Order: sequence, then structure tokens, then C-alpha cells
Amino acid sequence: MRKQFAQYWRLARLDRPIGWLLLLWPTLWAVWIAAAGRPRPFIVVIFVVGVVVMRAAGCVINDYLDRGFDPHVARTRGRPLAAGTVSLREALVLFLVLLTIAFILVLMLNRLALWLAVAGAGIAVTYPLFKRFTHLAQLYLGIAFSWGIPIAFAAQTETVPVLAWWLLFANLLWTVAYDTMYAMADRPDDLKIGVKSTAILFGRFDLPLNAVLQALALAVLAAIGGHLELNAWFYLGLLGAGATAVYQGWLCRDRDRDLCLKAFLNNTWFGGSVFAGIVLAYMT
Repeated sequence: MRKQFAQYWRLARLDRPIGWLLLLWPTLWAVWIAAAGRPRPFIVVIFVVGVVVMRAAGCVINDYLDRGFDPHVARTRGRPLAAGTVSLREALVLFLVLLTIAFILVLMLNRLALWLAVAGAGIAVTYPLFKRFTHLAQLYLGIAFSWGIPIAFAAQTETVPVLAWWLLFANLLWTVAYDTMYAMADRPDDLKIGVKSTAILFGRFDLPLNAVLQALALAVLAAIGGHLELNAWFYLGLLGAGATAVYQGWLCRDRDRDLCLKAFLNNTWFGGSVFAGIVLAYMT
């Protein structure tokens, strides 16, 4: 039983926190900004737990839908569904359990947040299908990984102001950049099996286009900071995020598979640095 539970844990990617951290950081940006630096602890707990649960559910349904592709990709062939250590029925049951937990959490929020969360679940579930039809699956992932932002504003203010959509746009730009790094690691396998991605679409322009996306994300965040009149701590956080972006570009310079993955993983420091800047700006 313990051994099988470990397989479920791996299927939900709970052994790899990078996924839920990349989803958590922008959600926390929104939680803090929507509450002007003083979010209710109850709201913070709901969003932290909700992020982990929904990310896990997204991983399960992603692997279920990608079960025909994953055995042919070096990075994914060892995943529980691809390796046959978890059955399709077990995966669906786990997905429904996680989705139920997430639904219980959003029931504690207001109606607007609830409906936005339902829409977000639909986006998360349909994301894996996009890489079959378009090279812009990373753009759709960006929407999925940014959807906690309007939910956070709705939960605390019962409205979604224009500022929330600008914050979503900044995160969307950043997400496309880091998920392109992730796709760069899989590009040789994806080309063989017909999976589409921005790494394939960008081709030899992948590095400069990623740099542009990261620079634009930081520019939008800087404009948001100016609108909110945040102090120097916020911009110091952006400077730290910018430094990680430069480091990531350097790691990816030769398109080495392992180094592209390392660059992708490094993005948690980008998101964490922005969040630290937000928290410190509201504290001082």
C-alpha cells in the first residue's frame, strides 16, 4: 500500500515542488497586492493549499491525456502512467479526489471567486490537448498558471480590477518564457512524435525571444509597482528577478537538455524574488 501511495504521489508530482511553486508565486503576488499587503491568514491558507491541490490535479490529467506520448520522451517515460505502475482507473480516481478537495476549498470563498475557479479548472484540464493542435500551448499554460490572480482579487475585493489583468499579463509573459525553456529540453523528442511547442515555433530565435518575454514581464511589473507607488524594496525584488533571467539565458546558451531544465527550475527564484519585493514594500 505504501509503495502504491508513493506512485500516486509521483503521479501528482508532489515529489517535485517546482510546479506548484511556479503557480504559487504569482498567486501570492495577487493575494498581497489585492489586500494592500495585509491578506487575511485564512485566505492565504486557502490559496496555498488550493494551488498545491490544483497543480497536482493538473499533473494527473496531463499524464492521463499524454499517456500515448510520454513513453516516447526521455524525460517522461518513467512517469507512473507511462511506466504502467498506476492504472488509468486509479489515475482518474485520484484526479477526481483532488478536484473535489479543490472544490471544497473554493466553496469557502465568494461567488465570483467560485465561478472564476470553475473556469480555471476547465483551463487546467484542457491544457494538455493544445500541444496537439498548436505551437502556442505555452501561451495557454500561461493563462492556466495566471488564473489564480483574478481569483485572488475576487476572493478579497469581490471584483477583478484592470490591475489584476495587467498582473496576469506580466505572469503570462514570464510563464511562456520558462515553459519554453522546459520545452527546449524536450524538443528533439517532440519533433519525432509530433508534439508542438513554442520551443519548436521559435526555432533558432528561442533565446532572444525568451529574453524579450522576460524583459517585458519585468517592465509590466515595474509599471504596476509605479501605479501602486511601491517603494524601492519592490524594485530591488525585480532586480533580483532580472538577475535570474540573465543566468537562465546563460544556462540555455548551448540548448543543452539538462541545462535547459536547470534554467527552468531556476525560475522559482524569479517568482520568489518578485514576491519578496512585494512583501517588503508593503511592510516598510
